[in-house]
Amino acid sequence: MTYVVTEACVRCKYTDCVDVCPVDCFREGPNFLVIDPEECIDCTLCVAECPVEAIYAEDDVPPGQEAYIELNAELSKHPNWIPIIEKKDPLPDHADWANVKDKLQYLDRNDS
Repeated sequence: MTYVVTEACVRCKYTDCVDVCPVDCFREGPNFLVIDPEECIDCTLCVAECPVEAIYAEDDVPPGQEAYIELNAELSKHPNWIPIIEKKDPLPDHADWANVKDKLQYLDRNDS
């Protein structure tokens, strides 16, 4: 089992979680983080660090957010999504987006 970053992270991108990851399994996109399932060692340290509760065990992803399991796996291999190993400031308008629902449409995949 691996851990998955879900909808709450979209357009917030808090990075508290990356500071505690012992294997550097987080990848950073323009407005979202993902966990590389091949790197994650299921340590659970990142879960408690996320201020918007965006990280779940794969088996516990909330109903309706199951697509994020595959999305984490896919984007963690995307050439434009690079490893992130140090905490950064969240996005400037993170507070405006922290409690918004149905944010998948706003996820920037950085495909260009």
